[in-house]
Amino acid sequence: MSDLQIPEPVAGFIDTVNAHDDQGFIDAFTSDGVVDDWGREFQGREAIRAWSDKEFIGATGVLTPEEVTVDGNSVTVIGDWRSTHANGRSSFAFVTDGDKLSRMTIREG
Repeated sequence: MSDLQIPEPVAGFIDTVNAHDDQGFIDAFTSDGVVDDWGREFQGREAIRAWSDKEFIGATGVLTPEEVTVDGNSVTVIGDWRSTHANGRSSFAFVTDGDKLSRMTIREG
């Protein structure tokens, strides 16, 4: 993983997720941030928290990045996702807004 150049704030976000830091996870998003989990959209920190508590941080997920693509303020990380909720190669596409994430879209990797 060390040879992957994952820019901030995405690199720090992945570290936060893998540490199961639920407050850090929520704080990584803009106040009107969106998570798109396979077409289900959760907008705003409270909606994101409710989703994450059950399916993401609450499922003790760990992402092992394998590929990264950067295009301006869009960063896509493909890697192996392991949690008590879902497992497998997944694509996490992020849109950054300064030092925050405005969007995270999860799809098959």
